[in-house]
Amino acid sequence: MIRKIVKREFDIQSMIMAVLTMLTVVTSVLMGFLLYNRYGNASRQIELRDTQRLLESTATSIETYLRNMRQIEDTINYSVIQELDVSDAQFNQELSLLYETNKDKIQSVVLCDDNGQLIAAEPVIVQKEGVDISEQSWFRVAVGEIENMHFSVPHIQNLFEDDSYRYHRVISLSRSVDIIDGDKPRNGVLLVDMKYSNISDILDRINRENKECYYYLCDGDGNIIYHPHAMELFRGLFEENNMDVADYKDGIYDDKINGEKRKVIVSTIPYTGWKLVGVVSQNAKTDSLSRFRYYIMSIITLLIMMNLLVNRIITKKISSPILRLDNSVKAYEAGEKPNIYIGGSSEIRHLGHSVQKSYEQIESLMREIVDQQNKRRKSEIDALQSQIHPHFLYNTLESITWMIEGNRNKDAVFMISELAKLFRISLSKGKTIISIEDELQHCRSYMNIQKYRYREKFAVQYDIDEELYSYCTVKLILQPILENAIYYGVGDMDEDDEPMITVKGYREENDIYLCVEDNGMGMREEDVKNILTDNQKVPKHGSGVGLINVHARIQLMFGEQYGLHVESEADEGTVVTIHLPAIPFTKENCEELEKTDIWKG
Repeated sequence: MIRKIVKREFDIQSMIMAVLTMLTVVTSVLMGFLLYNRYGNASRQIELRDTQRLLESTATSIETYLRNMRQIEDTINYSVIQELDVSDAQFNQELSLLYETNKDKIQSVVLCDDNGQLIAAEPVIVQKEGVDISEQSWFRVAVGEIENMHFSVPHIQNLFEDDSYRYHRVISLSRSVDIIDGDKPRNGVLLVDMKYSNISDILDRINRENKECYYYLCDGDGNIIYHPHAMELFRGLFEENNMDVADYKDGIYDDKINGEKRKVIVSTIPYTGWKLVGVVSQNAKTDSLSRFRYYIMSIITLLIMMNLLVNRIITKKISSPILRLDNSVKAYEAGEKPNIYIGGSSEIRHLGHSVQKSYEQIESLMREIVDQQNKRRKSEIDALQSQIHPHFLYNTLESITWMIEGNRNKDAVFMISELAKLFRISLSKGKTIISIEDELQHCRSYMNIQKYRYREKFAVQYDIDEELYSYCTVKLILQPILENAIYYGVGDMDEDDEPMITVKGYREENDIYLCVEDNGMGMREEDVKNILTDNQKVPKHGSGVGLINVHARIQLMFGEQYGLHVESEADEGTVVTIHLPAIPFTKENCEELEKTDIWKG
């Protein structure tokens, strides 16, 4: 009886294992086959796309080079030939200058009349005897079609003697031109011989970098301009379908030569009709596909072996630690604070660590929010108190008294009006967010009072884009900066030094920048580095809040990417830039900002 039970249990276990194993094998083989097929197709498509992109990029490079050659020939024609008399010494000087400037790209420049007689050439060398220019193909094409520029196929230049017996391979760019020769206009042909090496270097480079395909260049008639197997083509050891390709438009084509299937990618170069051709063999990527096939087979075998071992123990390995983790989380949610269970597999351990860390982060964030609220309120109170600093108020009132005693009633009225505006905006009905227009008015009122107190010792300029007036800002951020600019910048300067404070404002996309610039004493580099971080650097005679609190208030309201940026150089002046988000000054936006510490919009 015991043997029967054991046998039955063994049969059930074997059946489950057999079903799981069969599912594993079928799934693994099917996925491996699909993955192999997908990889093969993707590899071929990627190869074609990469080849096409490289072809287009190279065609652009060649087009840029040929356009440059056209521009050089246009410059010679319109700036020299059509502007100067060929008999004038300046003509040869200008032609020589243009050649020297571009001699890394061109081999020579030739100007001849419509009978083939040489008029000018650069560099100045001796024409070969027995060479009839009028019989040159580039000359005949230029004379026959006078409206266009003409590019020749590569050839050895044979017009001039070369004492070093060098043979220069060139591509000729020719056109018909009008020549000024005294009082008689004449027709002629301008020839610019481009260095063939500039084009061959571009194509040599991409052919060296790509082993699975090659690239060649032909003209609109199928004549080979460049081919990596040029010598084999010349000797008949290599065949190419360049004559058929000459009729192809830009795109990808199936091709077959000597029984070998391949893909042909064509890109036409404007102005010339030249065809840049990439040839991708059908057998490209064969080695990588073979390696990938063995890799897939190894992975399938390994997966089957692993599944045979894992299927028996996977349930307990996963369920036990999950249940323990779930119990500890439930206990935490019930108000207890046990340690979150961390055990089992790496995934479960990671989940336990994540839950533990999330609870710690929640507690930390709660403490941080309370701390930020306290800092913000304290910063606002300090900032508001700094604006009603007793010394500033007493000094202003004393100045008003002196004005009244001196019968300067208009000035006294003006000072009182500016002081009223200053306090109206400082209070702002207890609000933290005001418009930039109000902040600038507060700035002007403060500076008007200070200018009276300093007896117009310094000048103030405003360069504010009026578009900024209708955007939000934290209130009372400009006045502490202006106060520092007076006390530590221009306040002690001589009038002969023309002390100046400039307030600027502009917008860049979704950001607003307000700048306070002075030409005063400036600061040392060490002071600039510490001024926004070191509480010991808060000015003793300034606002009482200083730049640190202004910086902190802006960041608490809008985020750490905003705030102040200070640039200064000793004896050169200081620039303090306020960076704010461009938030329209609307009732909804103000209410939202007043409710939160950091803008979430």
